[in-house]
Amino acid sequence: MATAAEVVTIKRGRKFDQVLEGARKVFMKHGFEGASVDDIAAEAGVSKATLYSYFPDKRMLFIEVAKCECARQADEAETLVGLTAPPEVVLPVAAQRIADFFVSDFGRSTFRICMAEADRFPELGQEFYATGPGLLRERLASYLNGAVARGELVIDDVYLAADQFAELCKADIFPSVCFGIRRDFSKADRDRVAKGAVDMFLARYGVKRD
Repeated sequence: MATAAEVVTIKRGRKFDQVLEGARKVFMKHGFEGASVDDIAAEAGVSKATLYSYFPDKRMLFIEVAKCECARQADEAETLVGLTAPPEVVLPVAAQRIADFFVSDFGRSTFRICMAEADRFPELGQEFYATGPGLLRERLASYLNGAVARGELVIDDVYLAADQFAELCKADIFPSVCFGIRRDFSKADRDRVAKGAVDMFLARYGVKRD
């Protein structure tokens, strides 16, 4: 059985990125439970021995992929929308990203694994938070600071506002996913939640015009 120390100790080598990309494709297609080590090794074009030399535990591999995926999505959002664009442009894109992630098979699997392993391997949850929700919080807060400085928003506590925005983007979706009430959300469903989140956020923090 893996120890807590092993969860945060990952060997890197020449085929590390190759293994990670193969795992990403398999996890995104099949989720955590449906992905086998054999499938991941085949997709990555490596032997199982090579895969295990980097990641002794499938959970470790999944969390590493999840961390990279969260960072990639955040980077893509910044590429699509400049950090100096107005809130009416930036926030809808951010809201869509958040809503889409939580209804995806990958997002659901990520949350379930982190919650299931949090007691045995607290470092796992902490590390994922730092590179997932924590990274989102920092980037949102940084953007909001800039929007306040430009006179586009009025916010006293940008970190609280960032947390509130993220929670608004999960309304209805997150509880349904957590309790297994509903798995499928149409684009219209996600658009409704994202738009509601942006509208409410701007109603609270937007500059009031006479």
